[in-house]
Amino acid sequence: MKKRFQVVGIGNALVDMLCHVDENFLEDYRVAKGVMQLIDLDRASELSGPLRTATAVCGGSAANTIAGLAQLGHKTAYVGKVKKDRLGCLFSEDIRSLKVTFETELAAAENKFETGRCIVLVTPDGERSMNTYLGASEYLAPSDIDADILGNSEWLYLEGYRFDGPDSQKAFVDAVHECKKAGGRVALTLSDPFCVERHREAFRSLLSSGLDILFCNRQELLSLYQTQELDIALDASASEAGIVACTLSENGATIARGNERFRVEAYNVDVVDVTGAGDLFAAGFLHGVLNCVDLAACARFGCAAASEIVAHIGARPESNLDDVFRLRGLH
Repeated sequence: MKKRFQVVGIGNALVDMLCHVDENFLEDYRVAKGVMQLIDLDRASELSGPLRTATAVCGGSAANTIAGLAQLGHKTAYVGKVKKDRLGCLFSEDIRSLKVTFETELAAAENKFETGRCIVLVTPDGERSMNTYLGASEYLAPSDIDADILGNSEWLYLEGYRFDGPDSQKAFVDAVHECKKAGGRVALTLSDPFCVERHREAFRSLLSSGLDILFCNRQELLSLYQTQELDIALDASASEAGIVACTLSENGATIARGNERFRVEAYNVDVVDVTGAGDLFAAGFLHGVLNCVDLAACARFGCAAASEIVAHIGARPESNLDDVFRLRGLH
């Protein structure tokens, strides 16, 4: 029976506040470069105060992936928590405008927390330092998991960042159960090395439960298996997940399946902002999976989508991804 959705994503529903800064800003405001740090509302106010030219873009890692897939014409849905406030309404309207089904109940306006936001500080080298106030997204609960949506999806895409939260891991377990029960498949992105440090055992447990695709970058995979040897980490992960798609920044990506290894080079572009590169790599890769192409081709779709994102500010495509793929010789 044909399912209603091809991919359902679950993650942190955030509004990204993007701004170019110099290295001194990071030092003056004690910001760790190149990683994601969780912050509270007071810290969010402290950082955003001096950013007069920040650009607000609806984001969140899994939401970016789902947005890319939706642009490519795939039937998608998204599960994430926002509040009934200005940013929450902005997020809801934005993701629905992409023809993504978004039915998660908004947190009531009287709650003390606000809709989550990620203050993304981009330095001249294109590196992004993310400071995330989770806000409402932290309170995603098992009650937000719609069994009908999960049971009607070919793929479930889980965002590792969403493992932060009192009830979120239980929500993930419920979502995986509903998807698998109906014959669906599950992909997980590790999201960030610090996220792996916080939730290593939970990620390993999810891997051993029958994960179909693991998305990660080199640093995340090394952290997951506590090794400095990529081959060791690839061998270990490929023995647990069906497919491992590991991005290597400017060096492209390595794909592992059992004893097979596929290496794909990155496309040469001028890097402006790497925010969302991994998110759109996942979108391109899943696009290939959904179109039943071989794994090397899936990786090339992923690298092509990532090349579009890093060439401009923001984690949503500015060009039509189908056109990008055609220009790269991908069909």
